[in-house]
Amino acid sequence: MSPSRKAHLQIHFCVLLWGFTAILGKLIALPALPLVWWRMLLVSATLLCVPRVWRGLRAMPPRLLVSYAGIGVIVSLHWLTFYAAIKLANASVAATCIALCPAFLALVEPWVAGRRFDARELLIGAAVVPGVALVAGGLPGDMRLGLAVGVLSALFVAFFSALNKRLIDRADSLTVTCVELGSGTLFLTLMAPLFASPAFPLPDLHDGSLLLVLAYGCTLLPFALALAALRHLSAFATQMVTNLEPVYAIVLAIPLLGEQRELGWTFYVGVAIILLAVFAHPWLHRGEKAEPADLIAP
Repeated sequence: MSPSRKAHLQIHFCVLLWGFTAILGKLIALPALPLVWWRMLLVSATLLCVPRVWRGLRAMPPRLLVSYAGIGVIVSLHWLTFYAAIKLANASVAATCIALCPAFLALVEPWVAGRRFDARELLIGAAVVPGVALVAGGLPGDMRLGLAVGVLSALFVAFFSALNKRLIDRADSLTVTCVELGSGTLFLTLMAPLFASPAFPLPDLHDGSLLLVLAYGCTLLPFALALAALRHLSAFATQMVTNLEPVYAIVLAIPLLGEQRELGWTFYVGVAIILLAVFAHPWLHRGEKAEPADLIAP
């Protein structure tokens, strides 16, 4: 098998694993805050056991460390709102909202990177609006708060994706991930007094097992595999495949969670419109080299 073919299969496998994160978020009974806290704690603590991460930490300038820590706060807010959207609505709704990220990125990245707005990207952003309207129309009334929280989560994705693309090449990617998830864990710990006590209950056997799958099987494993695959993939190929994450999540939610019974047909029409716009986005960046920043968002 050629390296390119192997890399494509690897990245598809990674995206399939990322698609399971929404399913696990629904299956884990813990509220969003402790769920995210345990996920970030397990991953960051494991990365601290890797000598490469410690070498990267020693070489990182303090100012850059603070910058990555700030991005980690945004990461924690993204995951918190993502899993809150799952709890308030369902996995399909939350995954659909994350598909809005390229539309938000078209607005956020020029501002963060200091470049001019691309009219083509803005057009793609505008194209998702009718899709969102149809998605909202296909939801029961009690799920619309979940939709709003999910849209906020996609906005957080756009911000930390843009910031990571600006800073990711200044340090080792595993070290950056450790700093961001570690600072996110600390931020959520400081937020805990705002929530009911105990903020971080010890999970039972069922939730604990699923948390281990979420942290290691759907976070660390695909990230490591995807980093290896990036050496043989363009940014276009990487984004085209990673854009399948909400598709995998929605398809998996039908047999595993039976969510199609909760959603109207207009929801799926809206999803189709959003995905058409999302898959048009990578065509604007054909020829660019894939970077580790392309993998941070999942």
